[in-house]
Formats: sequence, structure tokens, C-alpha cells
Amino acid sequence: MNRLRTSRGEFGLTRFPEDPRDPLRAWDAADEYLLRHLEGIDGESIDLSGTVVVLGDRWGALVTALADHRPVQITDSYLTQQATRANLSRNKIAQDTVRLCTTMDAPPPRIDVLLIRVPKGLSLLEDQLHRLAPHVHAGTVVVGAGMVTEIHTSTLELFERTLGPTKTSQAAKKARLIFCSPDSQMPRRASPWPRSYTLPTGIGAVSGLTVINHAGTFCADRLDIGTRFFLQNLPPLRGREHVVDLGCGNGVIGLAATLTDSEAKVSFIDESYQALASAEATLRANVDTSSNATFLAADGMSGVPAGTVDLVLTNPPFHTHRARTDATAWRMFNGSRAALRRGGELWVVANRHLGYHVKLRRLFGNCEVAASNSKFVVLRAVKR
Repeated sequence: MNRLRTSRGEFGLTRFPEDPRDPLRAWDAADEYLLRHLEGIDGESIDLSGTVVVLGDRWGALVTALADHRPVQITDSYLTQQATRANLSRNKIAQDTVRLCTTMDAPPPRIDVLLIRVPKGLSLLEDQLHRLAPHVHAGTVVVGAGMVTEIHTSTLELFERTLGPTKTSQAAKKARLIFCSPDSQMPRRASPWPRSYTLPTGIGAVSGLTVINHAGTFCADRLDIGTRFFLQNLPPLRGREHVVDLGCGNGVIGLAATLTDSEAKVSFIDESYQALASAEATLRANVDTSSNATFLAADGMSGVPAGTVDLVLTNPPFHTHRARTDATAWRMFNGSRAALRRGGELWVVANRHLGYHVKLRRLFGNCEVAASNSKFVVLRAVKR
């Protein structure tokens, strides 16, 4: 556990789930720069007596440090919410001092201070700025923060055309702040998200159907090539009592399972609230609303009872924010093994170079290549 030192105090913080071997901190130089600015270390301090909203706080570091001001946290990440709860408890801060909201929830009616950790994808920032714009006023203090590699001309232009005049700070420790002055005379437009596209042919049951994507969902404007390859090489889906689309994204894999066997229970699981909203919208656009589907925000299979699943289908991520790691995939594989019934199967599509077959053989005692091409491999592991 690392400790964040501020003029407000010192806070012990970790990522979620906590792993003592993880060398990465729960905050970075951009968080430190933003907190210094609020505290007035580099100039005048900011009045935080009104409604303070923090968008995109990575692991709860900002709202934990600002808990005295009862901030509202808005995040797309289930893991961020869990990290925030854990970090509040770790620092003996009452849970109700921070209001936890998802990016799909209605924001507070009036926002006096808006703090934004610039997200990895510009689309999510675009969607959220449009959603928050009607709730700021001419006196709202808007400060964004990010590493210099995360803030581009397009980022500043987005702030400017959505909220008002925008400028940036000098860089410090490779971090930068964004200062935006809301213009109450600017017309407020609805978010251009969600968006939709039509799936190509030649990919089985979902060929030619409509996909709906909320902002921030992976490959929001087209079917990614890994999922396309997976759809072309799925296992037999009929007769499976419980199928899980793990890390579901926009839900096209789970949609294929639903269309193949309407009697099957299909669980769509993701840690992104935007992804779950996309999966549900995609399903509702193509399937009768009485379909036997559930949508679960979770850390992998943590919310699924042991021994209750027949088939898990997944395209696991190999990064967390900007850090490349197989820790998420490893948790997904372990959780899948626990959730599967004996004879149940885990099917994984992944880039060939990731070498997941080694992990799966170690965990399941078996792993076979079901399909492969020059870039991707589809792996099958069976719980014995």
C-alpha cells in the first residue's frame, strides 16, 4: 500500500482488487497536480463549499482526499467504485461522505466544482461533458487533469465547444491541468451517443443485425477483428443451460448465444457500466424483451455462484487503463473455473502472442486450440 501525501492529510491507497505484488499506485502525477491546485499551493485555493463532482477518478484517490467536501464521484468503472469504498474504509472515512454514481446515472442538478480526470477514450469524455453541461453555471469551476500524453488539441477543443473557453497549465511531472470557464450562453446539445452500426455478414447468428454502443465501449464504430474471428468459431451453443459473455462489451457474443438457444440463461458481465448499457440495448434491439438475460457489473466472475455455468465466452483485456498486464485475464480465468460445472467449458479469443494457453493448461490441466489465424487464437479449456 502506498501513501498519498497532501496538505489535507496522508492517505493509504491501493487499486482494486488489492494485490501486494502490484507495483502500480492508485494515483499518479496528474492527481497530485490537481490536488495541489485545489489546495492553492500554486496560487489561490478553490472554494469547495458547493457541490463538488469528480468525473473519471481512477481508483478513488481524488474523492478520498476530498471526502471532507462530500464529493460526488461519477465513473464508468465497477472496479473504481469498489476501490473507492475500500480506500474510504482503509482511511476510516465514512462511506456516505462520497456519493457514488455511474456514468449512466443522472448527475446532480447543480454542479459548482467539476473535476475531470481525462479518460483514455475521447468518446466517453464527449458523452459526459454533454451530459454534465446543463448542470454547470457561469460560476462553476471546471478543472481537468491528465498526463501530457492524455491531453491533446482535440481534448481542449472538446471542452471549448461543449462548455466554454479553455486553456491549459504548464506541465509538471509530465502532467497538465485544463481550465475551462463555462459559457452559460452556449447552446447545450444532447450527447451524440449512443450510436449504432450494422454487423457484417458471415458471422453466424448475428449477421446483419444492429449493434448499439454507448460512449467508451470498445470498438464503438465497427466490429473488431478479434470478435469477428470469435463469432466465426464459436462452440455449439444449443443445449447450454447457462452461458456467460464475460467482458461482454456491446454484447454481440452473448447475443449470438441468445439467438441460438432462446431457452438458455445468458449472463452479460462487464466492469464497465457503459458496456453493460450497450449490451442491453443491443439485445433489446434484436431480441424479444422476454429473453432470459441478465446484466451484471462485476470483477470478472466474482458475482456468479460456483458450479452454475456451462459455458464462458470471453475476449479478455490485456491492459488496465494505460498499464499492460495479464492480471485481469488471470482473474477472469480463475473465476471462470470456479463458476463452471464439471464438464463446463471456457472459450477464449486472444492475440496469439499473449500465450494464454500456458496459463489455461496450468489452471485447468488442459487447453486446446479450437481455431487460429495469423493474429488470433481461440482456446478451449474444460473443467474436469
